Amino acid sequence: MIQKYLKNKNVIFSLVCLVVIGILLMVPTGFEKQLYVNAENVKAKVVETNESTVYNNGLLKQGSQVCMVELLQGNHKGKVVEAVNFLNGKLEFDKMFAPGDKALVLVEQDEQGNILFVNMLDHYRLNVELLIVLVFMGVLILFSGATGLRTIISFVFSLLCIWKVLIPLLLKGYHPMLVGLCIGVTMAVVTLILVAGFTKKAYCAILGSGVASIITCLLAVGFGYLFRIDGTVMQWSESLLYAGFEHLNLTLIYQASIYLACSGAMIDLAVDISAALDEVVEKKPDLSVREILQSGMNIGKSVVGSQATTLLLAYMGSFIAVMMVYMAQGTPMISILNSKSIASEVLHTFVGCIGLVIVSPITALICSYIYKKKKEI
Repeated sequence: MIQKYLKNKNVIFSLVCLVVIGILLMVPTGFEKQLYVNAENVKAKVVETNESTVYNNGLLKQGSQVCMVELLQGNHKGKVVEAVNFLNGKLEFDKMFAPGDKALVLVEQDEQGNILFVNMLDHYRLNVELLIVLVFMGVLILFSGATGLRTIISFVFSLLCIWKVLIPLLLKGYHPMLVGLCIGVTMAVVTLILVAGFTKKAYCAILGSGVASIITCLLAVGFGYLFRIDGTVMQWSESLLYAGFEHLNLTLIYQASIYLACSGAMIDLAVDISAALDEVVEKKPDLSVREILQSGMNIGKSVVGSQATTLLLAYMGSFIAVMMVYMAQGTPMISILNSKSIASEVLHTFVGCIGLVIVSPITALICSYIYKKKKEI
């Protein structure tokens, strides 16, 4: 039985991906700095709170909340200590704790291991995050079986490629667009082979999404300069510069992120068209190149509209609060559309949509020649 599975190229490729995932997990990023010496992040339970030093400043709370917490992990597990929750007057970052809450705290110690200070970092969410990941995996395997399992492998592989390869290379100053394109195409190849196997439809989808990826990168760079939008429009970009990475080209990183953000949808559309044409040719193998191409174009017309709308909603959904602020202030539409923040989203959305539109005819054209060649042989 084992030998039977080992002769299956899809099983072998899945095992290779698992090995690569294991290697990526062990490979250091090169940025494993210990921000605080003699300190550890641990889970704690809030036993008691004191808000006597917290004061209201309009909608904001400032000052500090003092909490008595029981440490549930680390060198001082079981101890009840005093911890401080600093309030900065920013609703985005500030949080308040109540007795019974679970929190992530930073325990600072001296060289002898005695506790010096405990800082309340945030509510503890890792257990809930793990739960939702397990639910996702369970649902995927339940409804997709072996394909769902390979999808999980693809998901983990892509996540590690971004965290262990893409981000470290960007921080080290490598060309953002070249790195982003290489990582994006690599993830596309692995994802499509894991999901579609070593088949014509996978090869066609890889070629179609690969060509469309190159064009999308060029569009992101070209329109990025025409829009005169630099990388500082990205959240936390200034913090990155102040952290000692002022040598980074934030504009190119932003433009690379435009491609990466739509690359998944491009892969999805490419394999949709490729799989549909594979089925069409399988049922009617006497189709000509032109007929296969026309079928691919017709399929693409139906799918592109929904995919483009999906992309638009994904981008705008994360930007809804900014739009609400503009509307609440009565800002004229011409000023809204011309603002840097909204223009960056327009660039993001429509470059991604153009990438989706062009992947359809490219994949259909590739399929028409590859499937026809297969029939003639």
